Amino acid sequence: MPSHLMILVGVLKLKRVKPWGRNGKDTVEHGFPHQPSALGYSPSLRILAIGTRSGAVKLYGAPGVEFMGLHRENNAVVQIHFLPGQCKLVTLLDDNSLHLWSLKVKGGVSELQEDESFTLRGPPGAAPSATQITVVLPHSSQELLYLGTESGNVFVVQLPSFRVLEDRTIGSDAVLQGLPEETRQRRVFEMVEALQEHPRDPNQILIGYSRGLVIIWDLQGSRVLCHFLSTQQLENVSWQRDGRLIVTCHSDGSHCQWPVSSDTQQPEPLRSSIPYGPFPCKAITKIFWLTTKQGLPFTIFQGGMPRASYGDRHCISVFHNSQQTAFDFTSRVIDFTVLTEADPAAAFDDPYALVVLAEEELVVIDLQMAGWPPVQPPYLASLHCSAITCSHHVSNIPLKLWERVIAAGSRQNAHFSTMKWPIDGGTSLAPPPPQRDLLLTGHEDGTVRFWDASGVCLRLLYRLSTVRVFLTDTDASESLSAQGEEEWPPLRKVGSFDPYSDDPRLGIQKIFLCKYSGYLAVAGTAGQVLVLELNDEAAEHAVEQVEVDLLQDQEGYRWKGHERLAARSGPVRFEPGFQPFVLVQCQPPAVVTSLALHSEWRLVAFGTSHGFGLFDHQQRRQVFVKCTLHPSDQLALEGPLSRVKSLKKSLRQSFRRMRRSRVSSRKHRPAGAPGEVAGTKAERTGLQNMELAPVQRKIEARSAEDSFTGFVRTLYFADTYLRDSSRHCPSLWAGTNGGTVYAFSLRVPPAERRMDELVWAEQAKEIQLMHRAPVVGILVLDGHSVPLPEPLEVAHDLSKSPDMQGSHQLLVVSEEQFKVFTLPKVSAKLKLKLTALEGSRVRRVSVAHFGSCRAEDYGEHHLAVLTNLGDIQVVSLPLLKPQVRYSCIRREDVSGIASCVFTKYGQGFYLISPSEFERFSLSTKWLVEPRCLVDSAKTRNHSRPSNGNSMAPEKAVGRARNSGSQSDGEEKKPGPVMEHALLSDERVLKEIQSTLEGDRGSYGNWRSHQVSVGCSLSNGGGRS
Repeated sequence: MPSHLMILVGVLKLKRVKPWGRNGKDTVEHGFPHQPSALGYSPSLRILAIGTRSGAVKLYGAPGVEFMGLHRENNAVVQIHFLPGQCKLVTLLDDNSLHLWSLKVKGGVSELQEDESFTLRGPPGAAPSATQITVVLPHSSQELLYLGTESGNVFVVQLPSFRVLEDRTIGSDAVLQGLPEETRQRRVFEMVEALQEHPRDPNQILIGYSRGLVIIWDLQGSRVLCHFLSTQQLENVSWQRDGRLIVTCHSDGSHCQWPVSSDTQQPEPLRSSIPYGPFPCKAITKIFWLTTKQGLPFTIFQGGMPRASYGDRHCISVFHNSQQTAFDFTSRVIDFTVLTEADPAAAFDDPYALVVLAEEELVVIDLQMAGWPPVQPPYLASLHCSAITCSHHVSNIPLKLWERVIAAGSRQNAHFSTMKWPIDGGTSLAPPPPQRDLLLTGHEDGTVRFWDASGVCLRLLYRLSTVRVFLTDTDASESLSAQGEEEWPPLRKVGSFDPYSDDPRLGIQKIFLCKYSGYLAVAGTAGQVLVLELNDEAAEHAVEQVEVDLLQDQEGYRWKGHERLAARSGPVRFEPGFQPFVLVQCQPPAVVTSLALHSEWRLVAFGTSHGFGLFDHQQRRQVFVKCTLHPSDQLALEGPLSRVKSLKKSLRQSFRRMRRSRVSSRKHRPAGAPGEVAGTKAERTGLQNMELAPVQRKIEARSAEDSFTGFVRTLYFADTYLRDSSRHCPSLWAGTNGGTVYAFSLRVPPAERRMDELVWAEQAKEIQLMHRAPVVGILVLDGHSVPLPEPLEVAHDLSKSPDMQGSHQLLVVSEEQFKVFTLPKVSAKLKLKLTALEGSRVRRVSVAHFGSCRAEDYGEHHLAVLTNLGDIQVVSLPLLKPQVRYSCIRREDVSGIASCVFTKYGQGFYLISPSEFERFSLSTKWLVEPRCLVDSAKTRNHSRPSNGNSMAPEKAVGRARNSGSQSDGEEKKPGPVMEHALLSDERVLKEIQSTLEGDRGSYGNWRSHQVSVGCSLSNGGGRS
């Protein structure tokens, strides 16, 4: 398959499937929605809906069943309600607009699309509060929507047309006529706080008003059947399943039970209690009263905590029989619901799960198992339980390593319930993924989390903590939390979100995992480099410590930043999993900026803003260090936690660049007398240059005095020809912020003498790029112009042996250009200058393998490049020809650009929020999208989840991948999806499109309010 055609096919698929930006079209987002604002659940569909403050609606069912829609208005979603017995839902935004969404089957998959929108309008001159919606009640007739407002009126709207039935409006005057005389004289009306349908009789609804009045309204007779009046402000209402009891909750932290009878006289409450009294308590904002076959009903409510002592806690309390627990969340509770028996004819509620949407995570509690343990979610992971500081992706994990990681992680999940995931609506149509992928995230609290990134559901497999190696005050905080559980109220911490770090120096900055040997290298903020190996058993041993002086005792330098972390000197007990065996401490303890691990040679290389070093982790000794600090670079000695950049120095450097730019422009001004002819000639010459090289420009040289020139940006191991063309040898390459490339030749003893002889290193080359732009990538190509394989990859028969007969080439990628050198002479061969008309700079570069969809054994290696403008580019190897360019991340999203990581097969991840990864693909063969089908609610089987291990990797991963399908009989218009496409020739587009195999994922056409989510992960010839 020709290179250019293959790449163009990849980008066409990319643009159809992944039109980046906030348009919210077909996309795969991993993690927890940012700033959630509403929760909805359909008992019949068994699907959960989450709305966000940015106007997004996300639906989740069984693992692999996901949908996403985005309102055209950039308004927060306030409420979400599923229509009974239908694949439809209604959303209420904070601009008082209602939106009707439906799940429709097209091309064999379900799509979420917006059908109608509506805003309730009052009569001319009416106050806005007259139609400000506070409560929405979808009626079981499937045709009506009851809307409670701030004015106390209840409007009735017909679906799906959103037509207001004015003759059915329940006005406050009509309600007042049905109340006794003594009740009318009180101000019993204000906003409607609660609307509920009678559990057994659809002709009756309950209306609760904020001032404490609750009525039961007869829809046929348009009259008040009975009323209840409390002395406290009403917050919410729960109606018992048989309709004979109403439970109200109030602003003083109390809840009351009211009997329902045909007597119009106001009854007295059967029971009124303040669970956490007698001291003043906060309001109970929502309550559930749920009956069971055995024992007393469940009482589940939000809030009600003692105001003085626990007013700042975010709690949901569960009372049943003698068991009482107040679940304490580390972030604000947005909403919660309880999963109960879905069959309306059932006599009891029998709740089995509590679902809580907090501001930073989703928590599900098993109400059937003793102790009410949490259920491990297969998706909606709280990625930011501690802030993400770095990430590392490893493709195609060997089965043995995969099983060992899962086994280590399963021991950490003993506190979770064995209940199968209860939100299991819909069906994932995807076959199992073809390979196992890991995404490793480093966090601010010193932890590394291993995620199953094989498909749509990003699932936590294992958690590694490096804190035990160092002396911290973690143990004291744990003892304090244990003491709190014995107090009253019976608080219990739940959830994994914990944004607080014991020490910012613990933060993980670089991760490198060898999937063949099981060695892991982790580097942190205070210059610590840990080398770990996988152990299936718990062990207790001392971690060997080696200190490395990167300044090499140079005089005149004094570190002004943070101190190093104090390491434990004695034996430390480590649980099964990755266990550290050596700690390399850089001095000064600056942030580790680059890391490389070669498990075959048993070497680890590390770099900071002061230099880089090589460490032999088999013999536990330092091989060499190289100081790269420039004499004028004092900022590198201040550290990231205390650095204050000098304004004068920054301005001075800016003026120097401007001066050099003016001098350079005068030097290159065309010779001859100034005049119209000379100007025209220069203009014509400039136009010709632009036509010949549209993506290149003159690169402005940077000064050696610029800050952080010694900052080591990249490290790379290679077995290549460094000294002469007759013998190849191991080598280490390092690139700095000042455009310098260092090459060291290494002598690694053979395996049989590895422990007896020393590893030897000698500097062989030093390359200084003329423009001094930071070096962000180094790569060696073999005799066939193919990148060298990873360590141990050839030994495991997963890669061809590199061609060591022909001449090798060195590719150096700086922020501004790509340059190829011949080896071992290091003479420039060709280069590509990156466009910088808008300040474009390379931020990330990685080699990606693009496989053919037609021929399984054919593939090509090319460069995937991310710039500071958020553009993704593909550059061919070895000719450095730009193949495609696409706008991916907003240029203002600096954190998103900094967090981007490429995979080995042309995919990528970047953070669209602190809690969400966006996934994209540049390859037609590797596409990750949800593909699912939701049946009609009428055919659902109302079965309860049974207890069992639902987190088996085969089940969780097997639903992840799928292939998209084009809607039958409906032609999709690209619209804004292709607005950034570089290919403007329609004939070429059609020709390329005809080469795409399989069905296409349909996408959203925003001009018709449509959001298509019947999507998939397609894996080329082998669907995944």
